[in-house]
Amino acid sequence: MIDVSELSKIFPLARGRELTAVDRVSFCVKAGEVYGLLGPNGAGKTTTLRILLGLMRPTHGQAIVGGFPSSEFPDEVKRRVGLVAANSGLYPFLSPREMLLFFADLYGMGAAAAHAALDRLSTLFGLTEFLDRPCGGLSTGQRQRVNLARALIHDPPVMLLDEPTLGLDVWGSRIISEFIAHVRQQGKAVIVCTHHLDEAERLCTRFGLMHIGRIISEGTLDELRQESGCRSLVEMFLKIAQRREAGAAP
Repeated sequence: MIDVSELSKIFPLARGRELTAVDRVSFCVKAGEVYGLLGPNGAGKTTTLRILLGLMRPTHGQAIVGGFPSSEFPDEVKRRVGLVAANSGLYPFLSPREMLLFFADLYGMGAAAAHAALDRLSTLFGLTEFLDRPCGGLSTGQRQRVNLARALIHDPPVMLLDEPTLGLDVWGSRIISEFIAHVRQQGKAVIVCTHHLDEAERLCTRFGLMHIGRIISEGTLDELRQESGCRSLVEMFLKIAQRREAGAAP
């Protein structure tokens, strides 16, 4: 479903210098799998997602989503992806109903299919009681639920979540956890991009630990525990990253 191969992104800097934001990254995500792309701020996670979405061309390598190389067919990739990001906004003067139908139209859905999806998602996310209120007057949790419905309105096979719980309280984080469980049950391929490693342990089925543009270790939680000798992802990351920086093999 998602196949990333030897992906690199190099940005030119002043005086002929360069910044390698993504360095020969490779991973794949199958249908029904939740892949945690994990690491601190500046590790290269968001740049990788932007390349996956076709918003940025790689310097080397390629990303294939649903059979389409993102750098060659960005529109086809976007049709197959639902994005949930921490900074996703809603149009304040539109109601959730108006906004969801607007996005359905952008994705080329017919009127009957759009209204059927609206009814299904309104029930799933509990939107009915505020479906016709202006989005600008909704609570944080209500806005979050509308954003999740927006990401699913076109029933994409791939979901990308970029720091989805940033700034949320415990109830908002629970909504995200339930959402990820739902889309996994539907058989979608999911990437969760976050620096909250302890939270990722509960959400993901497989992990790629990213540091200074590279994936320094990859596997299930049990595989990473066996490799590192640590119990938590935080301990694993620190230990493996320190080994890499010291020039030792993991």
